[in-house]
Amino acid sequence: MPEVTGVRQAQAQRTRSGVLAAAAAVFVDQGIQAPIRDIAERAGVGVGTIYRNFPTRADLVTAVYRHQIDTCAALAPRLLEESPSPFTALNRWVDAFVEFLVTKHGLGAALGSEDPGLENLHVLMLDTLVPACATLLDACTAAGEISPDIAAYTLMRAIGNLCITGPDYDRADAKHMVTLLLAGCRPRA
Repeated sequence: MPEVTGVRQAQAQRTRSGVLAAAAAVFVDQGIQAPIRDIAERAGVGVGTIYRNFPTRADLVTAVYRHQIDTCAALAPRLLEESPSPFTALNRWVDAFVEFLVTKHGLGAALGSEDPGLENLHVLMLDTLVPACATLLDACTAAGEISPDIAAYTLMRAIGNLCITGPDYDRADAKHMVTLLLAGCRPRA
């Protein structure tokens, strides 16, 4: 009987992973208010399967972004190890953070939402990404590559504001402005 349970658990995990991947793709295309039926169709499951795994839209949104937030946070220490300098690591991490922000249509709306189920998403981002960014900033400060008066939360908030795209301001514009912001964080000669 343990083998049957293991098979069921593995299938349930595959289904859950498939739903999360489908939801992430649909959110990029349509935003977080996309119809659940579109997510179910893309995942190849019924709508009921989604609601069994994620009883509310907030549960689904949080699960999708939790994985992506955790991935972005885990990138910081790896980049510090692999990069020739802490500032290079910070730049690469910020590139990943910007990509996360500009491709997640509706994330800003979710973070600013009055939906109490989405409050944990904002807390998750703060609790997970701010320490990752702070680690990079501390390394940059110790190496003399960045001004010591830059706080991780403030920098991330500035980056987030620069990543609000619109009809006359796209991903390339956001990346360019963030590059200028980071250049301004360097110590003055």
